[in-house]
Amino acid sequence: MKEFVYTAPATRVVFGKGAIKHVRNEIELLGVHKALVLCTPRQSAAAERVASAMGDRAAGIFAQAEMHVPIEIAQEAREIARQLGADCAVAFGGGSTIGLGKAIALDSGLPILAIPTTYAGSEMTPIFGITEKGLKRTGKDPRVLPRTVIYDPDLTLTLPIGLTITSGMNAIAHAVEGLYARDGNPIMDLMAEEGIRSIARALPALKHSADDAVARSDALYGAWLCGTVLGNVGMSLHHKLCHTLGGSFGLPHAEVHTIVLPHAIAYNACAIPGALVRIERALKTDNAATSVYDLARSNGAPYSLRQLGMVEADLDKAADLAVANPYWNPRPVERSGLRALLQRAWDGTRPE
Repeated sequence: MKEFVYTAPATRVVFGKGAIKHVRNEIELLGVHKALVLCTPRQSAAAERVASAMGDRAAGIFAQAEMHVPIEIAQEAREIARQLGADCAVAFGGGSTIGLGKAIALDSGLPILAIPTTYAGSEMTPIFGITEKGLKRTGKDPRVLPRTVIYDPDLTLTLPIGLTITSGMNAIAHAVEGLYARDGNPIMDLMAEEGIRSIARALPALKHSADDAVARSDALYGAWLCGTVLGNVGMSLHHKLCHTLGGSFGLPHAEVHTIVLPHAIAYNACAIPGALVRIERALKTDNAATSVYDLARSNGAPYSLRQLGMVEADLDKAADLAVANPYWNPRPVERSGLRALLQRAWDGTRPE
């Protein structure tokens, strides 16, 4: 067994059907008094119900969260939190909203209580991302790790099936990269494999019946595991490409993860035999890259960057940006190989 270091993150997790009812009590346990509720414009009505459940602990609602956390939105939210005297942020929604909460915490130190309504997994990580002047800057800081996370499967019942599939694939991507991370460890390996297995089991069931309560619970449980993996280990080529494509070209986060993941696995396959064993065992297959591609496409997810509106002429720029400041990767990142990977992702070619 390889040597490793494992540090358990200090996040309280409350998981279960109807768990949202505990929101006020969880705020009180944090020792705070007024919480600003964050959400996207689309989720403002649901956020109103959350604020109502908080009673006099709610400072107000900021319903302007956007994908990739534009710095201007983060600055506006921080100022409103200051004006309202909020000493806590409640991030209600997916990765965009939780990312906004992290941007506030990074500058102000306000504790975050996260209530995920997708499978993004950001709520379990100290990773933040802020987009400024067309470039997405990412980093790690313990101040942005949510102190408490409430997982309520009921809140995901109305998640559109398209976003359900891509959000689940996004979560699987976190686990896949965790299996070959430079700083991985046996605990994360166990969580990653179980997370992949749980989500892969849930997605076909949800495509068949979007309100399947058991499958929704399985998917959210898997997202918690996959997010925990991402929060404990480093990221590699897959995440670098997704951050580049999202931050610099405005492509939707979960969909990009869904499309790039099988091609990133195929690129790294020769250097990650141990990870492939776990991925294939979780998916009950003998080809990780192909099976990940099939899992997404057979359940209706987009499978090419072209479908997202990316222009083929921009692939060279994307390759240049990704190799300019690469993340560590088990296989050396070479510009030619990376450009070929992006071409296959743009074409939507099935990995072999």
